[in-house]
Amino acid sequence: MSRRRVLALLALVGMLLLSGCLGFFGDDSVPADRLDEQPAGDSYAWNESVDVHVTVTKDSSFQAVYRMNDTEIELYRNDGLGGQNPLDVRAVRYRYPNGTVINGTTLAERGSVQETRDEVTIRTPVDGGKLAVTASSTPKRFSLPTYVDGSYEVVLPPGRRASAPIFGRISPGPTTTSIDDNDRVHISWENVTSDAVLVQFYLQRDLGLFGGLVAVFGVVAIVGLAYFRRQIRELRETREEMGLDVDVDDDSGRDPPPGMG
Repeated sequence: MSRRRVLALLALVGMLLLSGCLGFFGDDSVPADRLDEQPAGDSYAWNESVDVHVTVTKDSSFQAVYRMNDTEIELYRNDGLGGQNPLDVRAVRYRYPNGTVINGTTLAERGSVQETRDEVTIRTPVDGGKLAVTASSTPKRFSLPTYVDGSYEVVLPPGRRASAPIFGRISPGPTTTSIDDNDRVHISWENVTSDAVLVQFYLQRDLGLFGGLVAVFGVVAIVGLAYFRRQIRELRETREEMGLDVDVDDDSGRDPPPGMG
C-alpha cells in the first residue's frame, strides 16, 4: 500500500475517532434538557403495584416505570437485523425507596446515565426504588424488550382497543384486560419472562370505517359483476341474430353459409 493511501486511511480513522463513531471518544452523556424534560401529565405512575407499568400516550410515545431490583438497567431497541439501538430516553426520574424523587441530571450525578451506540445504561444510587422514563413509540403499536422480569401492565390511550383479529395483537397472551372509566384499556400480565412485550392496537372507529369500505367495495363488485354478465348476454344475443354462433362440427358442407342460400 502506498504512503498516500496509508495517510488517507489514518486520516479517516482519526475523523471517526474524533466524532465518536467508533465509540472510543466523544461525549456519551445524555443531554440535560432531555434528562430533565417534564413528563406528560406532570407525573409518573409511581404508585402502581406492578413491576413494570407502561402508559402509552396519544403522541406516539410512552411512559414506563420500572421497579429496580438492581442498581443498573440497559435500555435499548432491537433494530430487526440482530443489532441494538439506544432507547431515546427523556424526562428521566428516579424515586428512592423512601419516596423521594430526583430528576435526570441529579440521577446522573449520584449514579450515571450513559448512552452508547447500542444502549442507554442507567445506574441508580441505591438498590430498589423505581426508575421512570419517557420514550418514543410507533403509532398504534407498542413494542419493547423486557428489561425487567415480573408483572406488567400496559395502558392504552382512550378509545383504543387490541381485541379484534388482524387489527389488534397482544404478545405474550395477557393475564387480564379491562377498560376503566376513561375508556382506556388496561392489559396485565402476572409474570412476563418473554424477550419482549408487544401490543398492536387501533381506534374503535377504524373498524367502522373498514366495515364501511368493505360494504362499498362489495356493492361495487356486485354491480360490476351484474353489468359484465349483462354485456356477455347481449353480445351472445347479437351474435345469434347475426348467425355467427355456428357449430362447425354440425356443418355437413352441403348447405351454403347462413344468409347466402
